[in-house]
Amino acid sequence: MLSDIRVVLLNTSHPGNIGAAARAMKTMCLDALWLVNPKQFPHADATARASGADDVLARATVCTHLDEALVDCTLVVGASARSRRLPCPLLSPRECARLVDEEGGKGRTAVVFGCEQSGLSNTEMDRCHYLVQIPVNPEYGSLNLAAAVQVISYEFHARHVAAHAAAAVAEHRSVSADEMERFYVHLEETLVALEFLDPENPRQLMRRLRRLYNRARPDGNEINILRGILTAARQGRE
Repeated sequence: MLSDIRVVLLNTSHPGNIGAAARAMKTMCLDALWLVNPKQFPHADATARASGADDVLARATVCTHLDEALVDCTLVVGASARSRRLPCPLLSPRECARLVDEEGGKGRTAVVFGCEQSGLSNTEMDRCHYLVQIPVNPEYGSLNLAAAVQVISYEFHARHVAAHAAAAVAEHRSVSADEMERFYVHLEETLVALEFLDPENPRQLMRRLRRLYNRARPDGNEINILRGILTAARQGRE
């Protein structure tokens, strides 16, 4: 998901904002920065404000027209703080991240930010499939360029992290009741073979062990490890 996201800055007037945007991107694992007609770039102020994100600046693609920055992009989202007379589908940053995630594998996504003073023009907005708008204080909605990049990049990264966490959980296969029962049979047979459990006088041992493992709820990998230990212990005894 993240490798297919392209951050496009249009007509950026201050090079320091480019550096700050690069820093915001790198903290959220984004590295595809495209600059359309920056007033000054490269520039020492950009490097200073990048604060270590020099690699993002070094890889930045500088072009003259927005069309160049949108090549190969199948989804274009414009970041705008202003409502428009002609409505365009509007997304929150979180909804934008979900959409980009769902579009994963279909092509690249461009998130376009306009210049600091006036944002995106209507002509530039016409190139976008959606608008993304950051909810802000209605009485004071002043976000600088880098802050806007940071907020939207965060949502992309948070979505990416959540997807990886869900995948990791899915890898921990749940164990069915019959599979657990086979484990308990294996456990009891091994304990008897090791003479740890007296089948004539078992007392409450197996019931207590069942409660222990039922509380732990081992996953499939863990059950395989436990059964491997039981097998090895029994073979060593024999």
